[in-house]
Amino acid sequence: MCPHVSNVQETRTFITRSLDYSSLFQFHLVLGIHYQWIYHSIATVKIFDSILVVVDRFSKMAIFIPTYGTITALDLAQIFISHVFSKHGLPVSIISDRGSLFVSSFWTQLCQQLKISRDLSTAFHPETDGQTQRVNQILEQYLWMYVSYHQDDWHTWLPPAEFAYNNADH
Repeated sequence: MCPHVSNVQETRTFITRSLDYSSLFQFHLVLGIHYQWIYHSIATVKIFDSILVVVDRFSKMAIFIPTYGTITALDLAQIFISHVFSKHGLPVSIISDRGSLFVSSFWTQLCQQLKISRDLSTAFHPETDGQTQRVNQILEQYLWMYVSYHQDDWHTWLPPAEFAYNNADH
C-alpha cells in the first residue's frame, strides 16, 4: 500500500474515534407561551385559547401547540412529553419566561429529575428569549392573514403555519 494512502486512512480512523457523537445530537429547546385572543360566543364549546411555542435554538425549528390558558404544570409536562419528547427526545436546556407554569415546584422537580438545565428569562426583559419572541411575531402575522373573520378557526391554521415557518430560510 502506498505510504500516503495509509496515512490518510490512519487519520480518518483517528478522527472518527475521537469525535463525541452524543453532543452532536443534543436537542436544545426554548419554551415560551404566547396567548392568542379567541372569539368566544355563548354557543361555542370550550376552545383552545393559547399557543405553546417551542423553538429549537440550534436548528431554529418550531412547534406550535394549541392549548388552554388554564393549563397546570402537570398538563404542561404531558403536552411536553406528547409533542416534544416523543419526537425529539430530552432537551439539554430550556429557556422560558417566569410564568407560574415554569416556576412551579412540579416543573422544577421534573427538570431536576430529567437533568434539564432551566434558564428563566429576566422579568421585563423579553430579549433574553428573543428567538421565541420573533417566532411569536411571525406566527401572529401568519394567523392574522389566514384566520377567519370570527377568529374561531385559528387552531386549524397552526399545522400549516408550523410547516411554512420550518421550511423558510432562517
